[in-house]
Amino acid sequence: MASPQPSRLSLREVTSHLTVIVALSALMGLLVAGLAIPFAGALGVGAKSLSKSVKDLPEDLQAAPLAQRTRILDSEGRTIATFYDQNRVNVTLDKVAPVMREAMIAIEDYRFYEHGAIDLKGTLRAFATNQANDGVTQGGSSITQQMVKMTLLYQATTKEEREAATADTYQRKIRELRYAIGIEQKYSKDWILERYLNIAYFGDGAYGIQSAARHYFGTDASKLTLRQAALLAGLVKNPVGYDPTSFPEKATERRNTVLRRMAEL
Repeated sequence: MASPQPSRLSLREVTSHLTVIVALSALMGLLVAGLAIPFAGALGVGAKSLSKSVKDLPEDLQAAPLAQRTRILDSEGRTIATFYDQNRVNVTLDKVAPVMREAMIAIEDYRFYEHGAIDLKGTLRAFATNQANDGVTQGGSSITQQMVKMTLLYQATTKEEREAATADTYQRKIRELRYAIGIEQKYSKDWILERYLNIAYFGDGAYGIQSAARHYFGTDASKLTLRQAALLAGLVKNPVGYDPTSFPEKATERRNTVLRRMAEL
């Protein structure tokens, strides 16, 4: 992975991001997709309280290494047993097929390499597209925000921490935002995308893009085809609901949505 890029967050930078999001929420009268900080006034949360919540949050998210499966080999190097908590095989970004990276970025965060921790343009576009299609076809959260949420859930060791990582509250969203800004300042975009692809759950017990490629298609992440990549990219949004082993028709529909999105870009 790329080396961290040392820097330090300022409260002013974080607050500027929050101000824009709160303003958008007020204008739209709803939760902004993915980042979704409810309009503070609607919840009776004043600016002073919001500022204090941000100031009290830690700036840096320590991203722990991702656990992988362990294999036991016989004297001839053949696998005789495999142990894992999460079925994952980490791969570097250069070992992921370019079409896989393109598919994931297209459906989850098409301006990933152009924006910072938040993509306001992408968020509004996703909202408009989803409204037009009467459902969620495009993600609103940036890949960095999603990676932060996945990391917090992965590193949770208690029931309370797991609940905090998934709670539908503005405090959680603010915390994820501050961490996301810190991640964007500390690491390269390639590092973020690589971790995202390795930490994401692809359904049916497959964690990370390499395990998913092997599980569903019997191939490596570096050899995925366009259609295979599109199907896997579509799973991250709802790995249970789009699981091709349980819901092949829904998985195909989702794959086609990803293909159409890729064709648009």
